[in-house]
Amino acid sequence: MDLENDVKYIKGVGPNRVQLLNKLGIYTLKDLITYYPRTYEDRSKPKALCECQEGEEVLIEAVICSRITDIRMSGRTMQKMIIRDETMSATAMWFNQNYLKSIFKVGEKYRFYGKISMKSGKITLMSPVFDKGEQEKNTGRIIPIYPLTYKLSQNTIRKIMENAIQEVYGKLQETLPEYILKQYNLQEINEATKRIHFPEKFEDFNIARKRLVFEELFSVQLALSELKNRYLTEEDGIKFSKDVKMSEVINTLPFKLTKAQLRVLEEIDNNMESNKPMNRLLQGDVGSGKTVVAMCAAYKAVKSGYQAAIMVPTAILATQHFENFQKMLKDLNIKCELLISGISKKKKEELLQRLVEGKIDILIGTHAILEENVIFKNLGLVVTDEQHRFGVKQRTKIVEKGQKPDVLVMTATPIPRTLALILYGDLDISIIDELPPNRKKIETFAVNKSMTDRVNNFIKKQIEQGRQAYVVCPLVEENEEMDLKSVEKLYENYKKEVFPEYKVDYIHGKMRPKEKDEIMERFKRGEIDILISTTVIEVGVDVPNSNIMVIENAERFGLAQLHQLRGRVGRGEYKSYCILKYEGKGEVVRKRMKVMCDTNDGFIISEKDLELRGSGDFFGTAQHGLPEFKIANLFEDIPILKLAQSAAEQILLKDPNLNNEENRLLKNLIKDKFSDRIEI
Repeated sequence: MDLENDVKYIKGVGPNRVQLLNKLGIYTLKDLITYYPRTYEDRSKPKALCECQEGEEVLIEAVICSRITDIRMSGRTMQKMIIRDETMSATAMWFNQNYLKSIFKVGEKYRFYGKISMKSGKITLMSPVFDKGEQEKNTGRIIPIYPLTYKLSQNTIRKIMENAIQEVYGKLQETLPEYILKQYNLQEINEATKRIHFPEKFEDFNIARKRLVFEELFSVQLALSELKNRYLTEEDGIKFSKDVKMSEVINTLPFKLTKAQLRVLEEIDNNMESNKPMNRLLQGDVGSGKTVVAMCAAYKAVKSGYQAAIMVPTAILATQHFENFQKMLKDLNIKCELLISGISKKKKEELLQRLVEGKIDILIGTHAILEENVIFKNLGLVVTDEQHRFGVKQRTKIVEKGQKPDVLVMTATPIPRTLALILYGDLDISIIDELPPNRKKIETFAVNKSMTDRVNNFIKKQIEQGRQAYVVCPLVEENEEMDLKSVEKLYENYKKEVFPEYKVDYIHGKMRPKEKDEIMERFKRGEIDILISTTVIEVGVDVPNSNIMVIENAERFGLAQLHQLRGRVGRGEYKSYCILKYEGKGEVVRKRMKVMCDTNDGFIISEKDLELRGSGDFFGTAQHGLPEFKIANLFEDIPILKLAQSAAEQILLKDPNLNNEENRLLKNLIKDKFSDRIEI
């Protein structure tokens, strides 16, 4: 049996259903059986009608007391009949289900599962599903509920899943060694796969879930720990000079560093002076001063006789870094250069020549640095900014341009420590958890759509005082075309109707990098009053004069992302504001908006984000070069994560390369999940 077989060969999947399954990311038999339910309905225990409560979903065993009657209503029909159990009677009601007339017979017993509606002491069961006698198709058991796409019903996917499980049950190859199953009391793979989809009781589900979550977290930990071990056992990294002191740069700065920056610099200094290659993640909130830390590390590398590379995701950010480095390091006799795709062919050739000759000390650029013709004479330090935009593979690519250079990975996405251990398990972690004293708190307000006019008047007032505004468009899931439309629609509305007297422009991800950079440059120079944007403005360009950000449909964004966006304002001397416009009255939406208004601390926000939304969509782990989590929830599953981490450590302590026969399955497991992401 081949788990890579196309899903179209499974019983019950025709050409139309193949397309619907593909939309859910299900292409193979393996994709299907690892498409786990998002919740379950317990339709196994019947309840007496007299015990039912308003709004409850219940299973009722009842006898049919009347024939179905039709009631015509504007454009649709309603079907009603009376049912009775041993305690009282109720009405069962459906809409547009004429075929039911031929199914039910007075006096026969059925099981019904549906939602209770109560009015003046009378009970109605709304649109229930049903089974006759001993049948257990829709009732009488625990039913899985899957995350679904439009046009694919729960009944359909359950039937397809039943067929798939029937096909694989007893034939799935175990992925974990026997000794791990025993030591951690884990269920074997066939039973776990069957019970996660079709548990007979909730205890079955818990046992199956523990096994599958453990495997998912354990395989990631094992792969990352193995990577980390490789770095740690390498003794022939660069040993930078103890005589070069970072304080030589620190003392020339026009501002004082925070305690957190100094602590982090000490950790980096110790790494650089040891003979093991540094592999460190530097986490710090927007505006916490990571760039200065990178500058001090680059200074130490250069003055020890090496070159440094600083890689960032956009040309405008690269230019901003370049200007900052130039300003701070020019008096220390350090030559910086900028490599972005926009430079002329002649200038680029000349730059590459000087780089290979060692006449450039620090090269700052975008992924243009990864090109094969970019050759360093003596690369000693690699800094990547906003790591999640690059991923493990690109990091490896730039590292190969030197002889085991030290690596510093920077991110302004505050990640809860537990999640950081997963995403960056191959790195040591440093955190700048303190903002410079001159950073102002950004006043944040959450408002609903009814306050649009007030918000627009507030924007006008700020622009009249000479300020500028960002307006971020709603996020349309997975659909760049619609993102584009929402930006263009809002732009037309603002330009023609709301703010005709101001200079309005827009920017989105589909534009060419050069075009985006030009617009951001114009915004920076004050030539645009209001910039309408998708989330492309998320990563770090300083526009000190912009002090107001309005985020439309804020409920569609993750908190971590809202925090990142908010960090675009408050970079100058002016009091800054972030206005979150949201829709929906749900408890979770309200809680999330309250978190944003109550705190500016990215780490608190990221913990809350994880708690309220789970880890699945925290920020799309696929970007990080890691497999996505299909079942683990990193907020709920911390105990299993700790178990998985200690298991991985113990195994690699005894068998660092997983060469022992008993660990052969583990080597295969990592290969299966990670082979396209990291060299195994």
